[in-house]
Amino acid sequence: MAATGVPVVVVLYAGSAVTMEDWLDKAEAVLDAWYPGEKGGIALAEVIFGDYNPAGRLPVTFPRSVGQCPLYYNFKPSGRGYGYVDLTGSPRFPFGYGLSYTTFKYSDLRIEPEKPVMGQSVKISFKVKNTGDRKGDEVVQLYLHDVTASLSQPLKSLKRFKRITLDPGGEEEVSFILQPADLALYTRDCRLKVEPGDFKVMVGGSSAHIQLQGKFTVTGY
Repeated sequence: MAATGVPVVVVLYAGSAVTMEDWLDKAEAVLDAWYPGEKGGIALAEVIFGDYNPAGRLPVTFPRSVGQCPLYYNFKPSGRGYGYVDLTGSPRFPFGYGLSYTTFKYSDLRIEPEKPVMGQSVKISFKVKNTGDRKGDEVVQLYLHDVTASLSQPLKSLKRFKRITLDPGGEEEVSFILQPADLALYTRDCRLKVEPGDFKVMVGGSSAHIQLQGKFTVTGY
């Protein structure tokens, strides 16, 4: 079909990740329908023909090859590279990924306080602007990494997300409150505890598309 020169849109009906390296470069677009139900055909047509601006995000990671599996976004630091001899270690589509008919820009990250004491909540604020020419939704995502933990922690963990709607050129301030429980880990003696130290903050449109970064440092009482 692609050889005819007519633009081809691939619609996936599947309940899990799909490898697509054999044909992805021949498709103009890929639309993951999952299992959409009895009105799925109408919804798909509205997206394909531009009557609806999509904002879906992947709840799983899509690998390039089954040889990469298991593959997930919240892996722990290993002290080595993440590639293979004949293949990159990066996914085809990361956790939280999803395209829209418009674009968004993040700015003005604020972390309050930057040095919270043990047991204090932390407010993360930033601005999101629709930089395209169409009204659309963005799913803003906040990830966190405990940099100085006593036990190895994931390089990023999703802590908050929110879907917002913006007109072309529109801008909105988004705020999240991180509670002490969001910073806690299970120690060697299996106690849930917040440890003092640095926490890295990452904000963006997916686990791989991080537009803002900052940090705060938890101090003792």
